[in-house]
Amino acid sequence: MSRRSNGLIGTWAEAQRLAQREREGRQQAVLRQQRDAERAQRAHERDVARMQREQRAEYRRQRDADALRRTRELDERVAALEGLLVAGCRSRPLSVEALRQPEEVAPFAPGPLAEPVPMPDQRFYQDRAAFERDWYAARAAEARRVEQLAAYRRQYDEWAALRLAEIRAHNSGIAGTETALRAGEPDTVVEYFSAVLYASTAWPDGFPRQVSAAYDQGSRGLVLDWDLPGYEVVPAAKGIKYLPSTDQEKEVARPQAQRRALYREVLAQSVLLALRELFAADRFGVLDRVALNGFVDGVDPATGVAGRVCVASVAAERPVFGELNLELVSPLECLTGALAGRLSAKPDERVAVQPLLLPEQVGSGVVSQGDGDEPDLLAMDPIAFEGLVAELFRARGLQAVTTRRSNDGGVDVEALDPDPISGGSILVQVKRYRNTVPPSAVRDLFGTVQGAGANKGVLVTTSGFGPGSYTFANGKPLTLISGPELVELLHRHGLRGRLGTGEPAPTPVEPVRAPAEADEGFNLLGMVWTGSVALDVCALVCAGSRVLADEWFVFFNNQATPDGSVAMVTAPPGDKAAVRVGFDALPAHADRLVLVAAIDPEVNPDADLAGFADAGIVLRDDAGAELDRLEVSDGRPGETALVLGSFRRRASGDWDFVLGGKGYRGGLEELVGDFGIEVE
Repeated sequence: MSRRSNGLIGTWAEAQRLAQREREGRQQAVLRQQRDAERAQRAHERDVARMQREQRAEYRRQRDADALRRTRELDERVAALEGLLVAGCRSRPLSVEALRQPEEVAPFAPGPLAEPVPMPDQRFYQDRAAFERDWYAARAAEARRVEQLAAYRRQYDEWAALRLAEIRAHNSGIAGTETALRAGEPDTVVEYFSAVLYASTAWPDGFPRQVSAAYDQGSRGLVLDWDLPGYEVVPAAKGIKYLPSTDQEKEVARPQAQRRALYREVLAQSVLLALRELFAADRFGVLDRVALNGFVDGVDPATGVAGRVCVASVAAERPVFGELNLELVSPLECLTGALAGRLSAKPDERVAVQPLLLPEQVGSGVVSQGDGDEPDLLAMDPIAFEGLVAELFRARGLQAVTTRRSNDGGVDVEALDPDPISGGSILVQVKRYRNTVPPSAVRDLFGTVQGAGANKGVLVTTSGFGPGSYTFANGKPLTLISGPELVELLHRHGLRGRLGTGEPAPTPVEPVRAPAEADEGFNLLGMVWTGSVALDVCALVCAGSRVLADEWFVFFNNQATPDGSVAMVTAPPGDKAAVRVGFDALPAHADRLVLVAAIDPEVNPDADLAGFADAGIVLRDDAGAELDRLEVSDGRPGETALVLGSFRRRASGDWDFVLGGKGYRGGLEELVGDFGIEVE
């Protein structure tokens, strides 16, 4: 008898089939995910490979382009050398007339001081007392403005009179130079024509500009030794090739015969161009004949000794030279043929030629420019001085040329810093002064820089600057170079220059003077800021980072230094605190005056410097007129004392301002502790 199934086995079998299908589904899903991941990976690898190929191709294109660019630069240098004479003949020669300065000064520009203080309108007031308060405050402000405007006008008038006197003295000297040139005075003739070569813009960057000359008044002949460029002026490479197999660049050498031929061509062009510059600048007929010897510096390969070798020599008569069309001549044939000059057959090997005539063989003494003794910058020809400053900028790796003598906006040298990040256009003014440069000159340069859209302005002088100039330049794209700093820079870069007989440059007298017993000869440093926080402003007279002694810490319990050179005074209207300073009266061993601010713990015991904002130091003259305003750092939460900045004595004796910003959470006690003061 068979046993009937109760259906449990069938149910169990169906469940097993379902479970099997589920497992198979999961396995298929995993396999699909694996296949999708593999496809994605293969696609990614293809994309990476394509990107790498593209990157390699782009990298090669960049390297090829860089090699092509450098090759073009070499071609341009060679083209400039080949066209040296033609380009130089199209430049304007120096003339005495161009040295004259127009008897003009910048007009009086008082700026905001010219605008009257607006008076309150009673129609907009409901409270009469508030109106009267504002009216009296506005009237007091207007009185201060009128007083400051008058003081600024007096300062401008003094500067304008001084500037006009300098211009007239300069023009008088130019007139004297012209008279001496017409008379054929040997020293003046030599100095003028030396400046013609030294300051000429016809010479490419890197060409030497050193000349020694003498003038024979009887024969009206100028004899000079002129330095010529060395063999390295012609690029040794003809081009640059990129080799992708080794990822390296290879210089393609210029054929030696081609390089030697071009070098001789450059020397011949240089000699002819120098002759052209001299004859073209002779507006007074003092040159009937010019004998020029071209020298090169270097090491003699035969002896290993450095020296100068004459590789070219020519004596040109004015009538013969005047008939030449220099833009069409063959320089070699012109020099050695038409002018019967001499040129070394192998100047690259320093094979010398015999000079036709040397400066030592003529009647007057030899005057050297750019060679021999240190030239006196104060007595140097103005054009030569500008050329020397341009040469300094070139020695520092910049491109620099002197400007034309008119419509230059007061700019004497235009320089270009090729650095792609920090470089740009630089405008340079050169002032051969004996007295301190006034702040108005610095302001004028800043206006010129802004008007021309230049990146920076540089003012170079043989004298110095006062604190007013340095404070105005602070935070602006301006650099001030005083006489001693200029001499140091010249020597550092292998150039020559001295100030007079070697005595220190005159101490700046504007606008800082030693304080007197009365209110004369001092500067007022006012403090301004926004916010209601109460602050104590203090000053420390330091040598380095240490205060001289406790009594040289000027604060609310010590109102002045022992000698009275620094004192706390009542702040003028508009300022919240003020310090009177006589910079020249500070001890000789003190090199900085540090200004600090701290929370007044009695007035604001729980406050910090978070509300100290829009702060500045107002520099005023002894009449109270605002000279300039220096921005200082804002305060930060949690800090209760702050170094505002320090006035520091420069090596030249001038003072400049260095921004502070270091904050302290421990208040004035912690701050002064950093300067060597022990607080009990």
